[in-house]
Amino acid sequence: MATFESSLKPRLIYVFAIADKQHEGSLKIGETTLGDDTGAALAAPNSDVLNQAAKARIDQYTKTAGISYELLHTELTFYIRGGHICSFNDKQVHNVLERSGVKRKEFKGATEWYSCDLETVKRAIAAIKEGKDSLGAGEVTHTENPIILRPEQKDAVERTLKQFRRGNQMLWNAKMRFGKTLCALRVAKEMGAVRTIIVTHRPVVDASWFEDFGKTFHDSPEWHYGSHNKGESFASLQRLAGQGKKYVYFASMQDMRGSKEVGGKFDKNNEIFSTTWDLVIVDEAHEGTQTELGKAVLEQLISKNTKILRLSGTPFNLLDDHKEEEVFTWDYVMEQKAKIDWEINHLGDTNPYASLPAIHIYTYDLGRLMSEYSDEEKAFNFREFFRTREDGSFVHERDIDHFLTLLTTDDEESLYPYSNDSFRQIFRHTLWILPGVKAAKALSRKLAKHPVFGLFNVVNVAGDGGEEEESRDALELVNKAIGSDPDQSYTITLSCGRLTTGVSVKPWTGVFMMAGSYSTSAAGYMQTIFRVQTPYTHNGRMKTDCYAFDFAPDRTLRVLAEAAKVSHKAGKQTEDDRKLLGDFLNFCPIIAIDGGQMKQYKVETMLAQLKRAQIEKVVQDGFENGALYNDELLKLTEVELKEFDDLKGIIGKTKAMPKSGDIDINRQGLTNEQYEEKEQLEKKKKKDLTPEEKKRLDELKAKGDQRREAISILRGISIRMPLMLYGAEMMDEDKELTIDNFTNLVDEQSWEEFMPRGVTKKVFCRFKRYYDPDIFREAGKRIREMARMADKFTIEERIARLASIFATFRNPDKETVLTPWRVVNMHLGDTLGGYCFMNEDFVSNLDIPRYIEHKGITTEVFHPQSIILEINSKSGLYPLYAAYNIYRTRLEQAREKYGEVNRATALMLWDLTLEENIFVVCKTPMARYITMRTLRGFRNTNVHTEYYPDLIESIITEPDSVVNMLRSGKRFWKINNDENMKIDAIIGNPPYQVVVEGNGRSKPVYHLFMDLACQISQRVSLITPARYLFNAGFTPTEWNNKMLNDEHFKIVNYKANSTELFPSVDIKGGVAVMYRDTTQKFGKIGVFKAFPELNQIASKVEMLHEKSLVEIVYTESSYRFDTSKPEVERLVSDRLNGDKKIITNIFDKLPDIFTEEQRPGAIGFYGRTKGGRCFRYVDRELFEKHPNLDKYKVIVPESNGSGAIGEVLSTPLIGEPLIGATQTFLTIGAFDNRAEAEACLKYIKTKFARTMLGLLKATQHNPKETWRLIPLQDFTAASDIDWTLSVAEIDQQLYRKYGLEEKEIAFIEEKVRAME
Repeated sequence: MATFESSLKPRLIYVFAIADKQHEGSLKIGETTLGDDTGAALAAPNSDVLNQAAKARIDQYTKTAGISYELLHTELTFYIRGGHICSFNDKQVHNVLERSGVKRKEFKGATEWYSCDLETVKRAIAAIKEGKDSLGAGEVTHTENPIILRPEQKDAVERTLKQFRRGNQMLWNAKMRFGKTLCALRVAKEMGAVRTIIVTHRPVVDASWFEDFGKTFHDSPEWHYGSHNKGESFASLQRLAGQGKKYVYFASMQDMRGSKEVGGKFDKNNEIFSTTWDLVIVDEAHEGTQTELGKAVLEQLISKNTKILRLSGTPFNLLDDHKEEEVFTWDYVMEQKAKIDWEINHLGDTNPYASLPAIHIYTYDLGRLMSEYSDEEKAFNFREFFRTREDGSFVHERDIDHFLTLLTTDDEESLYPYSNDSFRQIFRHTLWILPGVKAAKALSRKLAKHPVFGLFNVVNVAGDGGEEEESRDALELVNKAIGSDPDQSYTITLSCGRLTTGVSVKPWTGVFMMAGSYSTSAAGYMQTIFRVQTPYTHNGRMKTDCYAFDFAPDRTLRVLAEAAKVSHKAGKQTEDDRKLLGDFLNFCPIIAIDGGQMKQYKVETMLAQLKRAQIEKVVQDGFENGALYNDELLKLTEVELKEFDDLKGIIGKTKAMPKSGDIDINRQGLTNEQYEEKEQLEKKKKKDLTPEEKKRLDELKAKGDQRREAISILRGISIRMPLMLYGAEMMDEDKELTIDNFTNLVDEQSWEEFMPRGVTKKVFCRFKRYYDPDIFREAGKRIREMARMADKFTIEERIARLASIFATFRNPDKETVLTPWRVVNMHLGDTLGGYCFMNEDFVSNLDIPRYIEHKGITTEVFHPQSIILEINSKSGLYPLYAAYNIYRTRLEQAREKYGEVNRATALMLWDLTLEENIFVVCKTPMARYITMRTLRGFRNTNVHTEYYPDLIESIITEPDSVVNMLRSGKRFWKINNDENMKIDAIIGNPPYQVVVEGNGRSKPVYHLFMDLACQISQRVSLITPARYLFNAGFTPTEWNNKMLNDEHFKIVNYKANSTELFPSVDIKGGVAVMYRDTTQKFGKIGVFKAFPELNQIASKVEMLHEKSLVEIVYTESSYRFDTSKPEVERLVSDRLNGDKKIITNIFDKLPDIFTEEQRPGAIGFYGRTKGGRCFRYVDRELFEKHPNLDKYKVIVPESNGSGAIGEVLSTPLIGEPLIGATQTFLTIGAFDNRAEAEACLKYIKTKFARTMLGLLKATQHNPKETWRLIPLQDFTAASDIDWTLSVAEIDQQLYRKYGLEEKEIAFIEEKVRAME
């Protein structure tokens, strides 16, 4: 029983004529595929088998029209030349005829007819076989033929040009091999863009863009192309643009991200970022553009009138950012439909879609055969199945052998892909996707020894797909293994990421999906299976079919349903859904192999799966998904809209984070009927709409906007739900897990802690009716099911699964920061060491944790007698890390004593660790439940996780009482009678601040937790805001200095940009990981320097014992009203609440006093109003005397940037005599002449001075104290510095003056941006 059709089938050329007046003197030359009969592959020209195949093909498009024809010639498309098999196609025949001057004719959409006789066609075929381009010398024409776009390509270009006339962005959701490159360049050409930039994450595609540029602009000499490697340089292109030419520039996203302009390390690409681009084309837009740096690059490139065209085959993370009219879609179903429609409408012309093979997907339910690797959701656990030992062998060796036997058992009736010789011929070259590098290495060794797979050349290119160079090397390895003639070799390529995007291996006919889980992203899955759809012709045979094999059926269905982008909500099934899925299954059949039976999936099966897919998306998006809400949002009354406005005032409108795609793109917030109505109205031209239709169209658009706005407001509540649903204690989930009962699951204190301030339970109850109760319930159940399933696996696998659950939870605000698992590993790995679950860059998870040892710390902290305390748990991830490390110590001891340890014993050791070694304090009951869930799951194991009522208030008012309580094994932990428990280490991420009742301002509390921890334990490691290190913020100066002068205290990690650790949470001054250990002396910090190079530079400056620039810096509030004068005192009292300072908004407060008119005797003030800087003039007599009012001075803003080292000062300037400054600025110097002021201005612009400023500037503020470490210079002509030189040359003088070494100079030059 043949299951799989041969992928490579012979091709033949046919020539026929139609005997009517219209077609007289013309012949049609076409091409078609021969069947599987191996004898047919050797058939002679005009033999019966060839003629039958040709007639079957011609009949497809002539019979329906009742046309009679005469078949004149047939022959196979392969031939022998020089001892090698070669092939040709009908296009080559057409080219020879055209180059020989034969005229092409067109009949009713068919264009491949030629005015010639049969002998001319035969001679053209013979010419190809002889390697000629034409039939006669001198008749070859070399001009490029214009590229003729296919109908859908023309549609994409036209729709984009139309959208660009009314908006600035467009997304092409077009599958691979649509021709995005050619079409995007056509857009640039048609719109006449002077400056076009192509940005891509894959620099290796430069060559293909360059090639397609030549095809598109061959007739347009005014257009030019440039990149690092092809065409003109950027400087040359800019000159050409200045001469009225146009250009296209190709740039790599990796190169652009490295620029200082967007937060990178290198001073480059400034000219590119300063160019005003007409068109930005983002190739493979789903890759690398949604990161912070990727977004920064695009923001720099895009100006007000720039058009942006994003290209992607899997744009699931981009769809939500584009309106319906901004998206052009061309998917697999559309492609396969076009393949059929072409035959009907183009009378046998060469089908441009014919070379695109059809994909067939086969699923095998391994979970039924090997149930121990399948969880409740039928998702096969590939990671466990392919798990390896430390020696590199498989843990489940016998099961893998059984699996390979299943694939290869020699049986004509078998339905597995390697079960007989004919199937092995079809799958000569395949790609196997595996869950990890170690699994690939182990399988590679096993396949080499296998009786069937040992005959294949196994190529192991396993990697994460992250490095361009490595992918190129991998491609070379595969091509080398396949060789020059793929018919003579057999290969299996093993990968866990490489070669799944951006490259094509033409001979591949199958891909085996043996990695991932139910939650695998649709984007990655589709990218991978479409690798095998690459067009391929070899030895006259063309690839017509390709195959994907998946061993987790539910995953297959979920991903493919999502890929079909069906708008579907649980409980709602529309005819549109059915039709979309029906089309998809028609062109991409999914066959289930169950025992010895084949079963094709039906639409109903897919629709049922969609509900689960939708729930999965809601969970994976952290409840940032439109499907969570019902259609009540489309029916909001004026009163309800007012309620939403009030809610917006409480929590603010929040922008959703980038998502990985949304099955329910939600019809722009309309019901199906409304959407169809809107679509019909939009199809009409504006001038043809009646007034009623215009009004209705506006109403429908407003409804969609209204729903999106409402969802954006509700997001602030929704993203806080998943964590609470994960931890909530319930007796009966079916009854308790409902939207109506949600408030009963959370106690009052926890609600206040986890929900936005001001959103009480009463407020929430007014808005819960907008949530879809089914989606909410099922999504909550899914979160808990994932956590429950994790309990069934090894400790390591459970931790990996918990990490993936927490990765879906969102950080709502600064007060509710959840420390990501990555940061927990970085924090504790860098301070205490132990087993770490992240790689050395802390970017990707490890299958097997790596060991980090810090001498005198790691083994002292992580041992079976140790007690570790987390001081403020919200998630339980900190104690999870600590527990695993002590558990591993116990495990190693057990292995040494008893040998291999089984799962039951391992679990007993884990429980023992939780009971004896791990202690956790939580400040709310819900935080306690969440932490318990993380540590013990749904099992009834004893854990010491305790709720401490009013923890922060107690630490503020009675810190000693809290210390005594936490040390008490009797009163607090209730485990023994010890009132002075020894705690070996305290870890965690404490609360940062509390809101002060009355004024609503926040005050820090993290320093109190640091003090508390240091009193209780000799070893403490916490992650906190870093402002105290620079004596900034609101922690007491005395306390700051105490920490900076504590020889047992050190900073292990400092991040000026907090979003590097806590995405979306901006903490001014950055964050720091501290470690204090009374058993060790690290030396006093004194002045904190973020980089070791700064220590060396600061030391060299201090050695000269010069005065500080701070001596001539005047504070931002140094200019004041003179309230000793009664009339001024009244003014200040009545209109400024008694504040003598020249406050920031003084121009707006006293517009009648500070005027634009410069009157005699008035002085000027430099300040801000209406968002811009300006001068205002005022009577001098109103102010106290100031040392630099009558002098020259330098004016600099009191606040700019974020506190990162080397920031540019925001436009400092020279203040003339009789010019003061408001509180927005501070002033430097009181100079007698302008030359000295200019010297000072140049000095503060130097990289050297701004490096010294950065030592104390940790936030956006740079008050007087932050200038303390900058040495004062002589700004007169007698100075040791020549101030007449440029800023860069002055820097060189300063480097020499302070004896800086080359590496110190290089550090400054790299880190500090230039100012002129």
